[in-house]
Amino acid sequence: MKQARTTWEQWQVLQCIVREGGFAQAAAVLHRSQSSVSYAVARLQEQLGVELLRPQGRRMQLTPAGEVLLRDAQNVLAASLRLEEKARSLQQGWEAEVRLAVDSLFPTPALLPALGQFASHCPSTRLQMHEVVMSGADDALHGQQVELAVAGRVPQGFLGDWLLEAEFVACAAPHHPLHGLGRQLEMEDLQQHVQVVLRDSGQRQPRDEGWLGAWQRWTVSQPDTAIAAVEQGFAFGWLAWHRIAAGVAAGRLQPLPLAHGGLRKAALYLILADPPVAGPATLQLADCLRAEAEHWRSSYQPYQGV
Repeated sequence: MKQARTTWEQWQVLQCIVREGGFAQAAAVLHRSQSSVSYAVARLQEQLGVELLRPQGRRMQLTPAGEVLLRDAQNVLAASLRLEEKARSLQQGWEAEVRLAVDSLFPTPALLPALGQFASHCPSTRLQMHEVVMSGADDALHGQQVELAVAGRVPQGFLGDWLLEAEFVACAAPHHPLHGLGRQLEMEDLQQHVQVVLRDSGQRQPRDEGWLGAWQRWTVSQPDTAIAAVEQGFAFGWLAWHRIAAGVAAGRLQPLPLAHGGLRKAALYLILADPPVAGPATLQLADCLRAEAEHWRSSYQPYQGV
C-alpha cells in the first residue's frame, strides 16, 4: 500500500502559519522554535514539489496551489480529529459533552422530558444546547458546532429523520382592526397592517419566510415575544398552534378568517452531524428526542379551523 509522504503535523503547521500570519506568530502559538516551523513548511513544499506560501507585505499568504491543497487537507484533518474524539469517547464509555441545536419550533413539552431522560441515562455528560431559529441549525451543523440538531429542514450534505409536523395559524387579537372588517380577508387586507415575524438566527444564508410584504413589520427573536405582540393587538402573524391553542381558547387570540392560506405547516427533522462517529451519549439523546416527539404527536390536538 502506498504511504503518504507528508504528515498531519506539517499540514497543521501550515494551517497555523496562514491563520496567524507568519512563522514567528505560528511558532509562538505552537510553542516551537521559528526554525522548526520554517523547516516543517519547507520540507512539505519539497515533498509536494509545489510552492504553498509566499510573503505578501508582512504576512505569509497561500499561493493558489496552496489554497487548494490546504482546503482539502483541512477536511481530512477535521475527519482525523473527529476519529480521535470518537476513540476517546469509546475509551471513556460516554462523551464528556454533547452539543445540541434545537429549532425554537420544537415543542417545549417534548423537549424538556427528552432532556430529563437524557440526564438520567447520561449523568456524567454535559449538555450544551443552542436554541436557534430557521437556518441557525444549518449554521451549527455546517460549522461543526453541534453533534445533533432539530431543524426545520435537512441542509445539503446531511441526512435527517422526520420528527413531527407543526401548524401555524394566522391570528390577531380579537380587537384588531382586521377582525372588524367582518368578512373573509385577502392578502391586500393583511398588507395594510403590521405583521410580526421571527428573525432567522442563521448567518450563512438567512431566510425571510412568511413575510407578506406588509407596509411595516416587527421582527423579533423569540416565539413568545411574537405571541405577546399579537395578543396586545400590535400586529398579526402566523403563530405555532401548539403554543397558542390555550390563548385562543381563553379569548386572547382569534384566528383570522383568511380566504386562503390561514393555515401553514412545517416539519422538524432530527439530524446527526456525523453518524459514523456519533458517540453513545449523542445517540442516547437522539433516542430521547425521538421518543418524546412521538409521545407529543400522540397527544397533539390539531387546528380545526375558524
